[in-house]
Amino acid sequence: MSNHLFRVGEATVFAKEGQFTDAMPEIVIGTVDGPAGHAFATMMGQTAGHTRMFAVRDCNQMVRPATMMVSKVTMKSSAYVDLFGGIVQAATADAVLDCVIDGVLPRDRVNDLCILVMVWIDPRCPTDPNLDRADLYRTNYEATKIAIGRAMRDEPSIEELIENRHKVRHFMLDTQE
Repeated sequence: MSNHLFRVGEATVFAKEGQFTDAMPEIVIGTVDGPAGHAFATMMGQTAGHTRMFAVRDCNQMVRPATMMVSKVTMKSSAYVDLFGGIVQAATADAVLDCVIDGVLPRDRVNDLCILVMVWIDPRCPTDPNLDRADLYRTNYEATKIAIGRAMRDEPSIEELIENRHKVRHFMLDTQE
């Protein structure tokens, strides 16, 4: 068994009524010298339509543990990139830092860990004239904090998954088994 930390987590936080600001980050947390660190370094290049960037709170305020964001959806407009590299980037970075402050992420290991965050922004957001930017921040901040906590606590447990196998279905699934 390896000494490399490798944890995964996800969360969904729904938008307020009338918004398309649902957040559904998927997170990998690991040591920089393990598989997560290798993936992190490999992702330093760009792929057309899937911008990758560090989570920064503001200029010259890169968060620790080093956190890289990548879009789950192909970015087709500068407006989408602006939301990703603005509001969502700030929400992600603030959530990571608050997880350190709250003790969810170990403060003494912030330089030994890295985080990969796959981010989804509804493609309707950039063109929505009524976009609530505060709600976009809220959902991404809350969901990222929840996902990091779940990753660090190994949640849900296999026992919970087995217990709920026939009780819980994907929220978008309409059919019965």
